[in-house]
Amino acid sequence: MSGAPGPLVLAVFGPTASGKTAVAEALADRIPVEMVSADALQVYRGLPILTNQSERPARLVAIWPLGHEASVAEYERRAHAAIDEALAAGRTPVVVGGTGLYLRAALTDLELPPPPVPGTRERLEALYDRVGPDAAHAELADRDPAAAAVVHPNDRRRVVRALELAEAGASLAPASDRLWSHDTRHPTLVVGLDVPPPELERRIAARTAAMFERGVEEEVARALAGPLSRTARAVLGLEEVSTLPREEAEAAIVVRTRRYAAYQRKWMRRIPGLVTVRADRPADEVANEILEVARARERVPARRAG
Repeated sequence: MSGAPGPLVLAVFGPTASGKTAVAEALADRIPVEMVSADALQVYRGLPILTNQSERPARLVAIWPLGHEASVAEYERRAHAAIDEALAAGRTPVVVGGTGLYLRAALTDLELPPPPVPGTRERLEALYDRVGPDAAHAELADRDPAAAAVVHPNDRRRVVRALELAEAGASLAPASDRLWSHDTRHPTLVVGLDVPPPELERRIAARTAAMFERGVEEEVARALAGPLSRTARAVLGLEEVSTLPREEAEAAIVVRTRRYAAYQRKWMRRIPGLVTVRADRPADEVANEILEVARARERVPARRAG
């Protein structure tokens, strides 16, 4: 975005428990904003505790029932509409979340592959299970050598997805890294929240314990009583809460969340033009620093009166 005017859109990214929601809420206390979620878990209704949904209004939170099969393409259309509507109303869109792909889908025009033919994924999953990882990966290497080079044979989900894309004439390893280009639909300031690992681990443990105190076990039981899509079943912690005793479930979720946070930190390092802000301090201070950076680009309105 070198030489571009100041930001019209603010994006707040960071690992889970880094304080993204609190920072977005602090921004909303200071300027007229429209919060737009970029979280692949919070799109579902019925799991507000498990997915840590904000109590404040936010676009693209709890928009789909648990039986809905989520897709990046559908999310992208909704996110673009939410951002454009906020801008038209004179509000600053604050895109906040920890799902890197959803963040980029909200901010740019992704070159997404065509939707799969119904039944394709199930057929390819059955193929993988029947012939085994090595043979399935060899099949992928024949169809898409570039994708095979970046996918491990034992990664069933990605091998199947790569085969699915190959059948659709696309690739899991596109020729150009369009996902991480500097192009965005609107001038955008992307902020990454940086929290030292020990503090982040403490927050993860505390938030996980708080989920159980707030009744996440009852919430999950209610969710499992109805239909769940493949994407809803991937919500972090759902399996652990539903199958393990409380103490074991809590410990397992902490471990999985730490791994996920490490993965998110890797995504954050790949975002071009990212402005890193230290977030091991009150959300008000973090929000103030973000606004200082944004106002230097002369596009964010003044503080709310009163």
